[in-house]
Amino acid sequence: MLRRALFLRLFWLAFPMVFLGPLSAWAQTPQPPEMAARAWLLMDVTSGQVLAAKDSDQPVEPASLTKLMTAYLVFDALRAKRLTLEQTLPVSERAWKMPGSRMFIDPRMQVPVEDLIKGMIVQSGNDATVALAEGVGGSVERFVEMMNNQARALGMTASRFRNPEGLTEPGHITTAQDLAILATRLLRDFPEYVPYYAIQRYRYPGTPQANDSNRNLLLFRDPTVDGLKTGYTRAAGYCMVTTARREASGVGQRRLLSVVLGAASENARAVESQKLLNWGFTAFETVRLAGPGEALVRPKVWKGKSADVGLGLPLGVVVTVPAGEGSRLQTEVVRTEPLVAPLQRGQPLGTLRVRLANGSPVVEMPLTVLETVEESGVFGRAWDAIRLWIR
Repeated sequence: MLRRALFLRLFWLAFPMVFLGPLSAWAQTPQPPEMAARAWLLMDVTSGQVLAAKDSDQPVEPASLTKLMTAYLVFDALRAKRLTLEQTLPVSERAWKMPGSRMFIDPRMQVPVEDLIKGMIVQSGNDATVALAEGVGGSVERFVEMMNNQARALGMTASRFRNPEGLTEPGHITTAQDLAILATRLLRDFPEYVPYYAIQRYRYPGTPQANDSNRNLLLFRDPTVDGLKTGYTRAAGYCMVTTARREASGVGQRRLLSVVLGAASENARAVESQKLLNWGFTAFETVRLAGPGEALVRPKVWKGKSADVGLGLPLGVVVTVPAGEGSRLQTEVVRTEPLVAPLQRGQPLGTLRVRLANGSPVVEMPLTVLETVEESGVFGRAWDAIRLWIR
């Protein structure tokens, strides 16, 4: 029930712009590994399905995982041309005096936005983060309002932000579920900026050379890992949101995302994240049932200018199932009958049910109309009305 509820939140918030896919209880679900973490979640981003989770709806401190939301707003400002990568921003006294992880910039500097982004992501610099927040929002306080507004817009119903960097503050909370929503939308909404999260080493000229390494240890251990963010405070423990892409037959590159919260050490969060990702890639396979914009079925349409209509999803129909089950799936489309024009592109219409070979349910997902069907003329509608009556 937890995974089904999270799917509904993800799907209807993302639809129709983004399809994040279905969630449901598995039949004969592969058992996840034992995890040494307070809360965790594993999602197949390619299909949008949560493969396993523990305490993923429990409120926790996000520490520097907060910077994923800060980055989302910075990337949005770049896309809207309110900011450019080459633009320089001042370093305020507030940014300069930030405790914790730092990029080591000071008020004498005017720092390019791109360098601040790298400082925030690679070095987890609280100083860089505050400089960006002030540059986008005008003030930290206004930027925090923007963070909470964006969280509501994304459907992160359990998250409350009090600052842009993630230092401990009363009421500054999120959940593994909400972090999965945020990370997935970050990947899908701003793919052009995702490569920043794979940078292993970076430092701004004139800052300490020893401060150049990304805190994500898996970037140095697993070549398929390409992000995203680590975090630590005493209250939150060691946390990490990790993404990895590996080749998969039939779907090209398959991406998994893990959220591990409250591990015991920097190395432990990397080990637990690696364990979860490896299990997800080996215990499950991802199957493409229809390509982007490709019709899964084409039922007849009455009283329309077209005789039929395609039902599918703009980004394709992809499901994740236990390994070895992909070639034996059973599918069924449940829809309204008869279909009567007009029908609008993107309109939800029908449900795809996927079952394993033994009949056990895997997933249900809404299908949408792929092309608009306008009403036919008066005589066409009248003729179809007679045919429907006879039928």
